[in-house]
Amino acid sequence: MHNSTGYRNWLRDTDLVSFRIKIKQTDLCVRAATDLHRKALKIVRKYRRILESYIEKNPSFLTSLEPVPAGKDAPQIVRAMAEASVMAGVGPMAAVAGAIAEFAGKELTALSPEVIVENGGDIFIKSLKDRVVGIFAGDSPFTGRIGIEIKASDTPLGICTSSGTVGHSLSLGKADAVVILSESTPLADAAATATGNLVTLPADIPRGIEFAQGIKGIKGVIIIKGEEMGMWGDIRIRQLNI
Repeated sequence: MHNSTGYRNWLRDTDLVSFRIKIKQTDLCVRAATDLHRKALKIVRKYRRILESYIEKNPSFLTSLEPVPAGKDAPQIVRAMAEASVMAGVGPMAAVAGAIAEFAGKELTALSPEVIVENGGDIFIKSLKDRVVGIFAGDSPFTGRIGIEIKASDTPLGICTSSGTVGHSLSLGKADAVVILSESTPLADAAATATGNLVTLPADIPRGIEFAQGIKGIKGVIIIKGEEMGMWGDIRIRQLNI
């Protein structure tokens, strides 16, 4: 497995302040107009407490690889993860990184007009200018060579990546990168996991694309395996040289 946060060294723009929030398994790179580290830390702690408390009473929410329903009285972040898992057909924890990124990011937008929260390759972005998000795909030659152009008008937006060759997150496939775009970051996270589970060989890319197309709320998908790449949807590719 590769270092799953090495891509953070790729940051090129200097208009936002960057800071890191690390609590147990949660490791965020946050960018905002000002240093909101203390506020962001409180927010992330709050959502971790909510999830830990819910899981203590509902342990299957943590361990299930299948969707687990959440009642109307469940916390909002729990319901968002549960809904994403149902739509993508995976366990609710497949949406946890995207959920924390989005819920923390949305709270921070009350304090900063621009917020980017990256949580292990899963990104919530609210931007006032167009930006380019690079794709890290392990040993694939596409790593550091292509990025996704994100229009300011398309944000807030979730951009989530799943990989069977990078990092420690559970994937049943061997894709170097599956990138999903959605207005819902938890859904993008869950859908990236579900799609990545289907891709072991380059020949599986069309199947993965077709599967992602069938998930309501997905705006676009990129699948990379070795020297092969497939894509669908509202995605604008930019060539990079990182």
